[in-house]
Amino acid sequence: MDLDFSPKLVALKATVDNVIEHHIAPLASRVDQEALWPAHSMKALAEAGLMGLQVPVAQGGHGQGLLALAVMTEAISKACPSSALCFGMHCVGTAVIAAKATPYQQEHYLQAIAAGKHLTTLALSESGSGAHFYVPATRIDMNGQFFTVTGVKQFVTNGGQADSYVLSTVASGEESESGDFNCLIVDGQAEGLQWQAPWNGFGMRGNSSCALKLDGVQVPMSNLLGEPGDQVWYVFEVVAPFFLMAMAGTYLGIAQAALDAAGEQLRARHYEHSGETLREIETLQTRYASMWIALEKTRSLVREAARRGDRGDPDALPFILACKADAGETAVMLANEAMTLCGGAAYRENSRVAQMLRDARASHVMSPTTDLLKLWTGRCLLGLPLL
Repeated sequence: MDLDFSPKLVALKATVDNVIEHHIAPLASRVDQEALWPAHSMKALAEAGLMGLQVPVAQGGHGQGLLALAVMTEAISKACPSSALCFGMHCVGTAVIAAKATPYQQEHYLQAIAAGKHLTTLALSESGSGAHFYVPATRIDMNGQFFTVTGVKQFVTNGGQADSYVLSTVASGEESESGDFNCLIVDGQAEGLQWQAPWNGFGMRGNSSCALKLDGVQVPMSNLLGEPGDQVWYVFEVVAPFFLMAMAGTYLGIAQAALDAAGEQLRARHYEHSGETLREIETLQTRYASMWIALEKTRSLVREAARRGDRGDPDALPFILACKADAGETAVMLANEAMTLCGGAAYRENSRVAQMLRDARASHVMSPTTDLLKLWTGRCLLGLPLL
């Protein structure tokens, strides 16, 4: 535990560790093998009062920021990456709702989230824009006191399971300006939501990342987030930092699990003919040290990015952009090294280390991709606009 964690964060970490031990870890293998959405994890986190991590204190939540999100997702992911992803995306959706919440949205969404009675998530990605998730094609039209929403969202974490979905849209009609992007909350029980084929992924198999078709879905105007045209602000001022921190924490957890698996193998495995353990072999000592160094460097970057973001440091952006890219690369590298160091036992189908490698690999294809984040980081450092 970091010595400079606040007492509040220390208490939250202790609470989540207890939930992980008694509820999340025991079913983690089943989540992966059966591509099972981790309802048990979400229920246990809700009952422990953790679902309001990003809800302001005034609405009954914990009022936490980026550091707490990174710490919590790392802890969960070490046991069950799918559960960490589902929890993390709920927290990101919560942060978006909370950023400019109206009294109505505070009462109907944030208070329910803080009470553990409401699960939310993001629905931004579309096949037509790929990694450019900030350019939606899903359209809204004015229809009296409602918006009518039409389009298809891809890779919706918690798809079909959440109580609400935070969508990005573009306004249609002659009176709308080009690029008039908006964010709004769509309730999970709204008529016209059509969930596509169940998620059956290579990794992160429990996150229920289904596609969602919206066929003329009516959404109350009270569910608009912020002002018309605010979507780009939400994406880069709220979604980006909270999403990148949640994912960086998730991949840190995988990296830590890989290091632990390798260390356990090196300490326990021995040769019968000599009695020598693997940990006594110098080349393996060196490789294990390299794994530990990589993990600690990445964790330091993630924690520094989170702290800078939480205190509003004007130089926080390149740190925040880089942390998911670096955490993803570290997770893939450590999982791959663990596969090598753990040998044939790790290479069998459905081994724990094999799952780590599959889950870690998702980091490079999940938008914003590793390449896009490095591009943005470079542009930011060179004083160029991101877009």
